[in-house]
Amino acid sequence: MIIKNAILAVLVTATLAGCQSQTEGQQRATTGALLGGAGGALVGQAIGGNTKSTVIGAASGALLGAVVGSATTPQRREDQLCRYQDRYGRIYTAPCDDRYYNGNY
Repeated sequence: MIIKNAILAVLVTATLAGCQSQTEGQQRATTGALLGGAGGALVGQAIGGNTKSTVIGAASGALLGAVVGSATTPQRREDQLCRYQDRYGRIYTAPCDDRYYNGNY
């Protein structure tokens, strides 16, 4: 019993330590996968009533939760790039300026 608790404590600590160095998008995808997997497992168990349905529901929910969590991550202004054209007709990309955010482009 003590060994099982020690192993569980080590696994939980390692899992939480791995989350420290993640970006915001990765954290949102991970959280979405965990919540989606739990919800999918509950729905799969309620619909099918057996282990196979629970596993399929958990996998589907985790995938959907990760996609939604990643897709809903807001972008920082500094990371957004706009396309500009110089006076010679050359097109280039650069960080968006206030004209873009104010609608004066």
